[in-house]
Amino acid sequence: MQRLRTIFLSFFKIGLFTFGGGYAMIPLIEREVIDNRRWIERKEFLDLLTLAQSVPGPISLNTSVFVGYKVRGLRGAAAALLGVVLPSFVILLAIALFFADIRHNPVVDAAFKGMRPAVVALIIGPVISLARGMHWSMFFVIAASALAVWGLGWSPIYVLLLAAAAGIVWELAVAPRIGKKEDNGKTKNTDSVDR
Repeated sequence: MQRLRTIFLSFFKIGLFTFGGGYAMIPLIEREVIDNRRWIERKEFLDLLTLAQSVPGPISLNTSVFVGYKVRGLRGAAAALLGVVLPSFVILLAIALFFADIRHNPVVDAAFKGMRPAVVALIIGPVISLARGMHWSMFFVIAASALAVWGLGWSPIYVLLLAAAAGIVWELAVAPRIGKKEDNGKTKNTDSVDR
């Protein structure tokens, strides 16, 4: 069982060194909890990430809470949440106190402009990670979802609900039929080899 202090410090480090919002945190969370700490498996992390995207709130906080809960229950969730939020809270408080003095500073403005491309790269990382191992047909679902949200103006909530319903129908109705066809094809190949 992981110590709460370890969970807190791991997520504190993630919160302290991540710029660019929730999606930019995902690669750091992934590296820490899968590669460095080996708390959860990659497939399980992708499931938690999907769940975190489906519930209200920032994806980074939701993912931290779900990972912390998975590792150590309710106390682990609280430690992970506190760890990931505390650096941002302190930094934002300091900025709020002193921002009036530095907001027109050219060095600060240049630093923010320099961070933008890095933030874009950090957001693209989880997208590529999530796309690995997907069946090629899922890319049509991705394109249709993007078109529905940005092209047709649908609410992302409706797109997620529709995608969840389609996934349930696929698993209950279509996937078993495909599995039977594949099993029959293997059986026929085995029979021909036996002869």
